[in-house]
Amino acid sequence: MAEFFQQLVNGITWGSVYALIALGYTMVYGILKLINFAHGDVYMLGAFFAYYSARWLGVAEHPTPLHALGVLLLAMAGCAVVGIVIERAAYKPVRRSSRLAALITAIGVSLLLENAGILIFGPDPKFFPQIIPSTNIALGGGVTISNQQVIILVVSVVLMIGLRFIVLKTRVGKAMQAVSHNHTAAALMGISVDRIITFTFMIGSMLAAAAGVLVALQNPKIEPLMGIMPGLKAFVAAVLGGIGNIPGAVIGGLIMGIAEVMVVGYLSPTYRDAIAFVLLIVILLVRPAGILGRNVAEKV
Repeated sequence: MAEFFQQLVNGITWGSVYALIALGYTMVYGILKLINFAHGDVYMLGAFFAYYSARWLGVAEHPTPLHALGVLLLAMAGCAVVGIVIERAAYKPVRRSSRLAALITAIGVSLLLENAGILIFGPDPKFFPQIIPSTNIALGGGVTISNQQVIILVVSVVLMIGLRFIVLKTRVGKAMQAVSHNHTAAALMGISVDRIITFTFMIGSMLAAAAGVLVALQNPKIEPLMGIMPGLKAFVAAVLGGIGNIPGAVIGGLIMGIAEVMVVGYLSPTYRDAIAFVLLIVILLVRPAGILGRNVAEKV
């Protein structure tokens, strides 16, 4: 039983990371009905921005929670700019084109970021500095949790609550809801649709950056292709919860993380990546709209 609870703790930790990335997918889809396949690569950029920020600030030599927070904020700010540039330069010109054109553009942006990462950062893995030294905390019954896992959980929850507050309680959040329902009607009500779409990309990119930094705390090896598989798994998590639904993305991320860790712990690490696609096939067969999604009739 202790092993089960230990795996559950580890699964919830990974699930919170997947949830942060999945939120970016689901927000963009809710606004534009577009799958931003470059989102996993923004997660990769977040880890690299944090890596170079930590070196620039000398955080490894003098690790403090305040310095670690500064690294996180710098990475999120850097990826926010990247998100804005991606939306304005790549997606805005094809916004009125077919969905196929937008999908091909998203794949092209993903390949561009990956190869640009190899060119700029180099193909060799880099090792993220220990900006927060790891210590274990006993929870009782043979179950332990590291202080880094606690930080991952706390930061993830704070960011999710912050996003929920923005969407439900602020004017820009209500404008996002209006744009997600109908672009034309929102524009007629005086809402700048372009600004709301750009803001959505910015927020989603910041969440992906935070996920990249949090993962680098636990798994310090980072490289330019590190965003491919987590990005795909987070996309599956978004579909699992109901793409376009923010609480659904969180639930899907947690399910994905727990399922992955349980498979590794009780079956074999070989099936770690396969479980994501098994879950995708099952949810598409049983409930195509996702756990919290709704089937919507679409005119063609």
